[in-house]
Amino acid sequence: MSCPHVSGLAALLKSVHPEWSPAAIRSALMTTAYKTYKDGKPILDVTTGKPSTPFEHGAGHVSPTTAINPGLIYDLTTVDYLGFLCALNYTPSQIRSVSRRNYTCDPSKSYSVADLNYPSFAVNVDGSGVFKYTRTVTSVGGAGSYSVKVNSETTEVKISVEPAVLNFKEINEKKSYTVTFTVNSSKASRSNSFGSIEWSDGKHVVASPVAISWT
Repeated sequence: MSCPHVSGLAALLKSVHPEWSPAAIRSALMTTAYKTYKDGKPILDVTTGKPSTPFEHGAGHVSPTTAINPGLIYDLTTVDYLGFLCALNYTPSQIRSVSRRNYTCDPSKSYSVADLNYPSFAVNVDGSGVFKYTRTVTSVGGAGSYSVKVNSETTEVKISVEPAVLNFKEINEKKSYTVTFTVNSSKASRSNSFGSIEWSDGKHVVASPVAISWT
């Protein structure tokens, strides 16, 4: 039943913000979702009775009243999605089937699925290494200064964000940041771990789930 509920909420957000793209609406629903019950305890996985993770609850439970005013959004254009298809090694014929347009991936360009401006982070780790993800956020709440908070349950992977503060002077202004995941192979337990990256100006909390998997 989640699909019809979220579809209805998407329509609600579109009526309030007719200028928002589908990606902006999805971003607002994801980054404002909550992951705890009213008593502050984590949402449980009904199959195990244990606290759920992003693998079970995704970004969390949608919060319509908060999603209407998310503060920041992660937006996407058609070109971004085409680049994502290139990263998946789609052929021109396959891209045309999906996008209904002729598009050829640039052979001189390096494409990565991690480049998609999506409000979450998934890292597949095999041994040691450094993984970098760049994201761009758009202010939909006007001027403000947002500080980042990194929540992580593991010491095996260090998570850092640059810059740590994003200053916006006006609505629709865009700012980019880079998240670096540094793997300490000497501490590797090869178990999945989770966390989040949160931006806040004191009024809004813009949260993105983080999932780290060992392969």
